[in-house]
Amino acid sequence: MRHLLAVLILLVTAGVAVPARAEAGQRVRGWTILSDSEAGADAVIDAAKPYKINHLQLSHEIVHDLREVREPAKQAQANRLTRAAHDAGIAEVAIWDHSLYDLDYYPAEFRTGPGGTINLDDPAFWQWFKQDYQELLDLVPDIDSVVLTFIETGARVERQHSAKLTTAEQKLAYLVDQVAEVIVNERGLGLYLRTFGYFPEEMERTIGAIALVRNPEVKVMAKATPHDFFLTHPNDATIARINRPVLVEYDTAGEYNGQGKIANGWPEEHVRRLRHYQTLPNVIGYVARTDRYGESRIIGTPTEINLYALARATEDRGVSVETIYREFAEKTYGKPASREVASALSKSYEIVTSVLYSLGTNTANHSRLDYEPYCSSYHRSVSGKWIEPPVTYVRHGVNKRFHFWTDVVNHLSPAACKADPTLAREAQYVLDRGWVTPGDQMTPAYLRHVLTEKDHGVRVAESALRAITRARRDLSPEHFQQLSAYFERTLLTARLHRAVAAAYFGYRIYVRDAGRRTRELEQLIWDGLDDSRRIAEQIRTYPTPAASGEWDWVRDAAEAGKYYDRIANGWDRYGGIAVPRP
Repeated sequence: MRHLLAVLILLVTAGVAVPARAEAGQRVRGWTILSDSEAGADAVIDAAKPYKINHLQLSHEIVHDLREVREPAKQAQANRLTRAAHDAGIAEVAIWDHSLYDLDYYPAEFRTGPGGTINLDDPAFWQWFKQDYQELLDLVPDIDSVVLTFIETGARVERQHSAKLTTAEQKLAYLVDQVAEVIVNERGLGLYLRTFGYFPEEMERTIGAIALVRNPEVKVMAKATPHDFFLTHPNDATIARINRPVLVEYDTAGEYNGQGKIANGWPEEHVRRLRHYQTLPNVIGYVARTDRYGESRIIGTPTEINLYALARATEDRGVSVETIYREFAEKTYGKPASREVASALSKSYEIVTSVLYSLGTNTANHSRLDYEPYCSSYHRSVSGKWIEPPVTYVRHGVNKRFHFWTDVVNHLSPAACKADPTLAREAQYVLDRGWVTPGDQMTPAYLRHVLTEKDHGVRVAESALRAITRARRDLSPEHFQQLSAYFERTLLTARLHRAVAAAYFGYRIYVRDAGRRTRELEQLIWDGLDDSRRIAEQIRTYPTPAASGEWDWVRDAAEAGKYYDRIANGWDRYGGIAVPRP
């Protein structure tokens, strides 16, 4: 009781309202279901009680925009899952929304501003807008809250016309207050605002808009990392500046980090961030994503350890990461096997940050093999945008400090990505300071750095798989099959990335500098190509493919084939130069 009272005192003295839908002092312990799989959603809800989940969000494939509940199938699913969650003892069920929607959603009579924009100064528009919300909420009568994305969405309210609202922040805040008038004031529901920004200036605009929102009951939901869920990103420094209750979102399913199809259980990552946010008086709890579409739910898989870590560290602020690994392994796979299983799982972070990342920047496209043409790896997703000074220390056998821009991006980025307007729009200072220079700057030294790191990832993945093999006699057949497939897919992924990285980055040196077109380089490239073809076939024929979801693990075999064809036969983006087999 003293602890609960202390939490209340902290919230009150910080000028932050206690969340209306939680009991006094109760922390929010939430999960989010993204997939519209009925069986998957039921499995997640059924698993919630032992984790003491009191908050559930329905998002993405279930309902991404509230207007979707006009579709009978989505309406029925949302209502069924809401009832199921309530029946399971989950007090608060939230549904996702975005506002504004696309411009043509709104009647032409309100699009009277310059260029056919909405006239935000027209009271009739807001009357129609609120009535529309009332009608939508009538279709999902049992929900408790709405999670609203109000930036970077649809018609972009900041781009609409107003003579009264003169800044983007004012327009955004006014929009929120109109939504809140219906959801909070008239319906008595909760409203969470999602923060987002591709770069620091956008985040500042978002925080500025939230500061202008007048409704005192509106809460905020922010990702544990700025922009998106990258392991190399820092904690979100803006959360401490929000004078409202903040729910922190964690991606325990790993959108960019394996999506539960390869080893991506890392309590140390989630607990480290949770410990930081537990020190902030305005943070009211956590919500964790449980899937990345399809049947990719992490409930019932080794990656469920991420959910266990958040729950366990919420209950006990002194629990160690080692204890979390041991407890999860024991309760899931039995005490005799727990030591080896915990050892294998504990290698996940080291593997993924060596395989799906290159020298500190994520070089996979939502976990998929894609060094080029996916450019976000080299501008939008660079952690250096959020770190000052923008430097990182890479271990993984490299053991070297790198500047994110002058070292990593300038050398790893293909020339086309440096010319992508996104870089100038989101990080013009990088170009102004000469941190990233035009053209391809890939060098033999950076090729060695990349391959050293990829080799490290392969070795650690091999070590993890060996631990599972040693545990075989202590595991049930079902558990051994699950764990061996999990780490075999991990090892195949690590080997494929190593092979493709050798061929791809080696090819760029070969094309760029005729003086380096040596037999040794040709051999390295072709070794990579031949290895990639062999490993791709192993992936295509692997007997236990990963569950369905956004990342189709088997598709990486076809992606590897593209690099083979481009490099062996000549890539038009690189002048059609082919590498002869030595």
